[in-house]
Amino acid sequence: MYIVIEGIDTAGKSTQLDILKKNYPDAIFTKEPGGTAIGLELRDMVLNARAKSKIAEMFLFLADRAEHLEEVVKPNGGKTVISDRSFISGMAYAKDFPISMTMELNKIALDGVMPDKIIMLELSSDELSRRLAGKTNDGIESRGIEYLLEIQSKMKTIIEDLGINNLIVDASLPIETIGKNIEDFING
Repeated sequence: MYIVIEGIDTAGKSTQLDILKKNYPDAIFTKEPGGTAIGLELRDMVLNARAKSKIAEMFLFLADRAEHLEEVVKPNGGKTVISDRSFISGMAYAKDFPISMTMELNKIALDGVMPDKIIMLELSSDELSRRLAGKTNDGIESRGIEYLLEIQSKMKTIIEDLGINNLIVDASLPIETIGKNIEDFING
């Protein structure tokens, strides 16, 4: 099973992934961008906003995705693969481009491979503000709350339009409640 966990920065993906690692010790855990050697370099470029062109940033995500598919997802097809982010984030962050175009580019990068289940952690504006105020923001987070909420909204729309089995969870719920909801969804 190929499972992706989505959500904007500070939504709690890392916390939930740590819980899943304890509960699914035989699963393969990975992330986009950064799940491969090349991906780590591309991740650094994206998070530090080194690409000045929005087109270049989108293609950095696509390059990482294609490499990730070949090195991580396909070789582990018989196992449970759980990914921190996926093409959904890539499409959402490429918000200035038509969804139809980004979907076609992602289909090429993904070679037709789609996740079996999608989990999204969703934050309210107030909760996002509170979480961002408590940390040092990276290049993406420093674009502001409105930007991140727009990305989150686009992620949710993409997930709903895909028609893939999904769970959207209120990320302000207690960590244990979120974890139980996710585990029930994966096992269901």
